[in-house]
Amino acid sequence: MSPPFSARIQLLLLWTLGILIGLVGRAALALGGPKFASRTTQPVTEPLLLLSGVRLAKLIRQRKVKCIDVVQAYIKRIKDVNPMINGIVKYRFEAAKKEAHAVDQRLAEKQEDEATLEKKWPFLGVPLTVKESFQLQGMPNSSGLMSRRDAISKTDATVVALLKEAGAIPLGITNCSELCMWYESSNKIYGRSNNPYDLRHIVGGSSGGEGCTVAAACSVIGVGSDIGGSIRMPAFFNGIFGHKPSPGVVSNEGQFPVAGGAQEQFQCTGPMCRYAEDLTPMLRVMAGSGIKKLKLDANVHLKDIKFYWMEHDGGSFLMSKVDQDLILAQRKVVAHLETMLGASVQHVKLKKMKYSLQLWITMMSAKGHDGKEPVKFVDLLGDHGKPINPLWELMKWCLGLSVYTIPSIGLALLEEKLKYNNEKYKKFKAVEESLRKELVEMLSDDGVFLYPSHPTVAPKHHVPLTRPFNFAYTGIFNVLGLPVTQCPLGLNAEGLPLGIQVVAGPFNDHLTLAVAQYFEKTFGGWVCPGKF
Repeated sequence: MSPPFSARIQLLLLWTLGILIGLVGRAALALGGPKFASRTTQPVTEPLLLLSGVRLAKLIRQRKVKCIDVVQAYIKRIKDVNPMINGIVKYRFEAAKKEAHAVDQRLAEKQEDEATLEKKWPFLGVPLTVKESFQLQGMPNSSGLMSRRDAISKTDATVVALLKEAGAIPLGITNCSELCMWYESSNKIYGRSNNPYDLRHIVGGSSGGEGCTVAAACSVIGVGSDIGGSIRMPAFFNGIFGHKPSPGVVSNEGQFPVAGGAQEQFQCTGPMCRYAEDLTPMLRVMAGSGIKKLKLDANVHLKDIKFYWMEHDGGSFLMSKVDQDLILAQRKVVAHLETMLGASVQHVKLKKMKYSLQLWITMMSAKGHDGKEPVKFVDLLGDHGKPINPLWELMKWCLGLSVYTIPSIGLALLEEKLKYNNEKYKKFKAVEESLRKELVEMLSDDGVFLYPSHPTVAPKHHVPLTRPFNFAYTGIFNVLGLPVTQCPLGLNAEGLPLGIQVVAGPFNDHLTLAVAQYFEKTFGGWVCPGKF
């Protein structure tokens, strides 16, 4: 089914306008920024920084490593590296050191056996960072919106509270795009984050500060959110693991902005980490009682999984072509699965995938099950006060007077244009339902789908403004309601991370997480920046 001709023209005009805004943005914004001696962050030399959360917690519980030594090592790393990447935007070092000393004192005073300690505190003493859009008591919670720059969290978001109860120690909060609605993490409060593999490139968004912080070994585990790829794109661009859970498993409570309408179904909170073995334990903690919906205790035999793969979306004219490096990396994975693992691997052509952007737009502007309308972006920019006038803000931006970023102004300008009338909504809703049925039936309870995490490796700063719709490679799985894990696959010839999405049927997160661990063992997983 093809979209109506008028829809094609409309989308072409939007794409053209996006390019124009991007070119203006690249010309007007400061492209130079601070100068660094190297294009990458320095490699890790402290062994404690090269351990997963699971292994660190075990060493701390066994009293082989002091928690304060771990926290001090991460604080030193942050001080050395964060000025380059600008991933962490607010530290809580003194509080973290007090909490680390408390862990060491508790272990010295109470001689509980390791099994008991592990059950109580699976991440005891493990450094954690949190996306700024989540509430972390005593820390800012602005989501990069200037009018909220003085907003301080009085409590913890649900997932943050659960991770702290599991023993994790927050070191600070990380950067995001303004109101979490763009795939470059930059805003008027905290500035721009830089990729640790090449500071000239983006970290992704909206959980981009989290992605580069974890990748640069400034944190062990992190909290991200995802409504169109905001966990998976930063995880991909920064060469780490990121998981978008099945909807409704992990609580979204305690973050700003709050999703409305059908958006509530598509927003997911999930883990980001360097080591695949941390994904499942993190998900167990973050899900709380929602863990009952999953089958994380099921034994997964990789040879019994049916693998399906597709190298691009089928040719949407709105998206960039997939980089040859990414296609070759995917084919390398497929060849290994066939020849070395002996698994069932099938190449598929899901024709409706080329409508990914239209489907995401359609569903994001839909009413919720309760009949509530989605929150308008212009209202969010006004912080639910007086809605902004985007055309006036564009004029102010051109004069350097607007407090908003150009992506936010552009989205506010296009917001109404990005909505479809009832007739078009019904048509694309039918396409979405058909595609979901096709995928769910194909994957069943024993299949996974391999798909690019993005058409290109991490672009240079400001380039996303000229390629505004590429996020649809991740966004499509939000509207389809499927669990996805982004897995790193090494670096390309320029030293930038490669990766792939692993998708499963509803509530079959255990399959994608098992594949992530296998891919890490087979293809190397995270690569330390600065060693290329």
